[in-house]
Amino acid sequence: MSAILEIHDVDKHFDISGSFLDQLQLSKGKITRKRTVVKAVNNVTLDIQPGETLSIVGESGCGKSTLARTVMGLYKPNKGTISYRGDRIDHLNSVKMLPYRTKMQMVFQDPYASLNPRMNVRQILEEPVRFHNPDLSRSEIKARVSEVMLQVGVDPVWASNYPHEFSGGQRQRISIARALVVDPEFIAADEPIAALDVSIQAQILNLLMDAQEQRGLTYLFISHDLSVVEHISTRVAVMYLGCICELATAKELFSNPKHPYTQALLSAIPRLGGKIGGHVRLSGDVPTPINLPSGCAFSGRCPHVNERCMQEIPAQLKLESGSVVACHGIEEGRI
Repeated sequence: MSAILEIHDVDKHFDISGSFLDQLQLSKGKITRKRTVVKAVNNVTLDIQPGETLSIVGESGCGKSTLARTVMGLYKPNKGTISYRGDRIDHLNSVKMLPYRTKMQMVFQDPYASLNPRMNVRQILEEPVRFHNPDLSRSEIKARVSEVMLQVGVDPVWASNYPHEFSGGQRQRISIARALVVDPEFIAADEPIAALDVSIQAQILNLLMDAQEQRGLTYLFISHDLSVVEHISTRVAVMYLGCICELATAKELFSNPKHPYTQALLSAIPRLGGKIGGHVRLSGDVPTPINLPSGCAFSGRCPHVNERCMQEIPAQLKLESGSVVACHGIEEGRI
């Protein structure tokens, strides 16, 4: 089966140097120009298969959301290619991307910020349907909107209400409805439950999983909640400072993590009856994406680091289990 989405060697960097005058610095009696670049995503290669949920996890600032926004065309990559069903889309302008907007949708973390406060629910949901389907009649648009609202658990009676009149969970349901109303194939969900209460989180997760089963959706799911990721995912990619350090099936990753960073992440999950002292404590400071280490991004905190790790960026190594790991220690048999 061919991948629905292919990401190959993608970089996304942001120049935060400011104006020309801001870049000028006085050093040793000379005026020099210094650029400051945030290297948010670095050399990422992934493929997403139809019908699966590929989750991306990692600490805050590791580049998860930037990768999702780059995939969706909200950011242009500095390097690499992104293809949807074999068609390259990373270089397309906003007009040429329109045919893909009905196929690819995004659910953002903060529904209050992503919903127009001046539009009621009916207007929010009807606008994308009317734009992408100009031949539909008013009654057909209204019927589609009502159907999607019922599917996500929002009573169509509330269609005349505005976003500020709903709770956080209800607003997120409306955001999901807005994504579903154009009948997409692929949805990038960027921390869709992070700002919600635990009980509401379960409802939104069940809603996403039901929609996937009913509509055959494919998800790119961004989260820092590992227990949620274990529950919803087909495969999991672990990011650290913009790099993919491990990619495996959810079952394999949570039962037998290979990369030292993955092991440290999973050891931090609180479990009932867990062994006291089982948490892996990492030494060193987290580098910034402005000044990345010269070798492996994790070398400054890894307990298995050697000289090669500090000088050479590790290549992705495919293991017999099917997992993909970027680690010199595993390649050399030291871990």
